[in-house]
Amino acid sequence: MAESLKVGRYTVELSNAEKPFFPQDGIAKGELVHYYRRIARTMLPYLRGRPIAMHRFPDGIEGEGFYQKDAPDYFPAWIERARVPKEDGTVDHVVCGKAADLVYLANQGCITPHIWPSRTDRLEYPDLMVFDLDPADGSDFESVRQAARALRQLLQELGLTPFVQTTGSRGAHVVIPLARDDDFDAVRSFAQAVARLLAEREPGRLTVEQRKEKRGDRLFIDTGRNAYGQTFVAPYAVRPRRGAPVATPIRWEELDSVESRSYNLRNLFQRLERSGDPWRGIWRHARPLGEARRRLSRLGD
Repeated sequence: MAESLKVGRYTVELSNAEKPFFPQDGIAKGELVHYYRRIARTMLPYLRGRPIAMHRFPDGIEGEGFYQKDAPDYFPAWIERARVPKEDGTVDHVVCGKAADLVYLANQGCITPHIWPSRTDRLEYPDLMVFDLDPADGSDFESVRQAARALRQLLQELGLTPFVQTTGSRGAHVVIPLARDDDFDAVRSFAQAVARLLAEREPGRLTVEQRKEKRGDRLFIDTGRNAYGQTFVAPYAVRPRRGAPVATPIRWEELDSVESRSYNLRNLFQRLERSGDPWRGIWRHARPLGEARRRLSRLGD
């Protein structure tokens, strides 16, 4: 039986609310929908204006999942879309700007929205630079902590302000707000140079080696998100894993006391009530890369 949810000025018909989405945790689809309804106020500043890739699981995490970029024709007209050029045509991406959008997507089985590092008004010019810290051993979050601290120190040396979030999976993202003066190619080139310098400083623990068999037990500093059409998991998005973990922005001083899956759909709001959103106002720290590039060049000499 469908349930009508009034979300702002919009009505979303919630279907199959009792369908198990995280069966081992007793979490049904309706609980996921209501999570996104409640988190929308905190989450939407990180989604607005950005093309989204939807990670959908219509039958829950034990069913088949798939990534979807194109907004289906049956999505309601009030869901914003952005026509994004690609090599062989265009893609009409969903853009989430209001709570009803998030609620509707969750009802469509979108467990995890992934966002572009740029916005639709200047698609080629990212306002976020992303480092994905991926441990060689999925259970080794201490290596992620060490890499994140080292990366933070280097970025601060370069005059940039890094932020960190757990991914809700295995690792962490270090994210830097940018002034949108540089296109994706320039941002990716800069991020790669930062990652190389960091790996050179700590060759026993860190690597930029693309081939897994050559990484050994070193943590991979992944800069691949910094490219046109690439995405990363949105802050406060639920991940399709047991426990319904949430990608969670944290303060740097919290890094010692959390794991990648410390926060989930059921305990996240207690955290927000206790300590608020650590990324609030992140774009006040946006900087152009010009000076950072000059400093990096001097450090690399």
